[in-house]
Amino acid sequence: MKGLKRVSMGIGLGVLLAGQVFAAPADTTHGLAIAQGQFVLNGKPFRIIAGEMHYPRIPREYWRARLKMAKAMGLNTITTYVFWNAHEAEPGHYDFSGQNDVAEFIREAQQEGLYVILRPGPYVCSEWEFGGLPAWLLKDGDANVRSTDPKFMQPALRYLHRLGQELAPLQLNRGGNIIAVQVENEYGSFGHDDAYMTQVRQGLIDSGFNASLFYTSDSAQQPGSLPDLLKVINFGVGHAQEKFAQLHTWQPGGPYMAGEYWVGWFDHWGGPHHVSDPKQVAAELDWMLKQGYSVNFYMFHGGTSFGWMNGANWDDDNYQPDVTSYDYDSPLDESGRPTAKYAALRKVIIQDTGATPPPVPATPGTQAIRGIKLDESVSLWDTLPSPVASHELKTMEALGQAYGDILYRKQIAAPFTGQLQVNGLHDYAQIYVNGKRIGTLDRRLKQDHLPVKLAKGDTLDLLVQNDGRINFGEKLRTERKGILGGVSLQGTPLQDWQIYSLPFNDSDALHYAHAACRHAPCFYRASFDAPASGDAAADTFLDTAGLGKGFVWLNGHALGRTWKIGPQRTLYVPGVWLKPHDNQLIVLDLLVEGQPVLNTLKQPVLGTTVVKVP
Repeated sequence: MKGLKRVSMGIGLGVLLAGQVFAAPADTTHGLAIAQGQFVLNGKPFRIIAGEMHYPRIPREYWRARLKMAKAMGLNTITTYVFWNAHEAEPGHYDFSGQNDVAEFIREAQQEGLYVILRPGPYVCSEWEFGGLPAWLLKDGDANVRSTDPKFMQPALRYLHRLGQELAPLQLNRGGNIIAVQVENEYGSFGHDDAYMTQVRQGLIDSGFNASLFYTSDSAQQPGSLPDLLKVINFGVGHAQEKFAQLHTWQPGGPYMAGEYWVGWFDHWGGPHHVSDPKQVAAELDWMLKQGYSVNFYMFHGGTSFGWMNGANWDDDNYQPDVTSYDYDSPLDESGRPTAKYAALRKVIIQDTGATPPPVPATPGTQAIRGIKLDESVSLWDTLPSPVASHELKTMEALGQAYGDILYRKQIAAPFTGQLQVNGLHDYAQIYVNGKRIGTLDRRLKQDHLPVKLAKGDTLDLLVQNDGRINFGEKLRTERKGILGGVSLQGTPLQDWQIYSLPFNDSDALHYAHAACRHAPCFYRASFDAPASGDAAADTFLDTAGLGKGFVWLNGHALGRTWKIGPQRTLYVPGVWLKPHDNQLIVLDLLVEGQPVLNTLKQPVLGTTVVKVP
């Protein structure tokens, strides 16, 4: 791209694709383009000062408030991924309603005077379950995801076409506010298959996104891009100068943009909580803006990976599942309240742009609720569905299951004392003999065996929990859940299993009793009143101290996972999801018995051991 003076608006300004020149749209001055190595918007110089936030991680009722906060910090653009697995949880069945109404999120951004950069995938990473890919891709055979394999590309292109129906009309030169569209996502950290990238770009074109500037973003040493695509670079705090120098080698003619400036970081279960110094972030932003560079804060507001949507990393040959909170040490915290980092960045933006943004909206308080007694319960063992009989073990995906747990049951035919070996555990197993837990195995810790003593006729149960699919790197291609290999006793394979699929999608319909639970795992239910409800002033944080490992629902909303190993100890409870009376809290806990009593706090507890971002 050396000497490049103009890059396409999508395909419209003359991209070469497979030797063919595409015609430009009638109005080439309306939209985001590149001239003389700089961004221009509607024919005038434009510097992108963007912030990333994701519609599924924010209660819909709070979208507008978060957008107002973005505008008040001095941002002119919002960047968002689109999450395929949120919109097509089942093949061919699309959901763009309610919390998934990404078009409404974009329209609200436009109403607040913000442009939008769209990152539709089909892969998005984002510490999100399976990188945004739907689990059903893994059901039959080995779909080679993020490749030209038809088993992947056909459903991916079908999804992009359906997304185009929702969002293509919202591009800037069609009356909307989408100014740029990313082609795939950080592909340089995964592969360098030009044929695949070409098919994804063509899929975006065919889906109607040809009125926007196409680009790719990467943090790798070499970009996963195409020669005629704009490239931007991703990096963390303290690396701006070296990374922009790298971008200059990729794209000597400019323009230059931090596609993701990681102003914080994410946390793993069992690890520390990450933070970054607001002063260092502000100083680095000041340097970038003084160079004339564009920037996208990742994240401006992280929010929460509600439900089962946390992803996992595979680093240094270790499985690392992410916590529910996606606070990310962002300028806006998990509940949307401005931090010291917000104030520091706002000050720099005002100084370096000379523009005064709107006043920062008032920040509502929070509340604490005490004495939520989980006085109704039912044991998981009393709620089991009908099993599937199988000679071999089956994964969750093979049973059409995406999330939750899976139970493998086997009647022992002969007495045995020795090692029980579990190959391919994904991810956390509790082992029971005749209903009594005798041990656990944890993929994080590379545990795959334990000693057992079994008698003829004993019932052996392996209850396996999916802790989140890997969302980054080549390991995601084989990231099925349950037991992927086999179970053996001292090398002798065990076969002929009863398998129970446990997606936990009907926890409110179980038959609870007003009694303590004496046989974990347990479902618990509580009803409680809220002093405040219905808006952000009622926000609170559920303290999970006293719980073991499990999941929480509130009034039908899936709040997310809990695990006593931390670092996260509270779950964000949006006040808009609370009612004055008869709030229903449901807890699934694998470990705790009795009648736990929970409280909520006014402030989150995201970790007591704090380390700087990488």
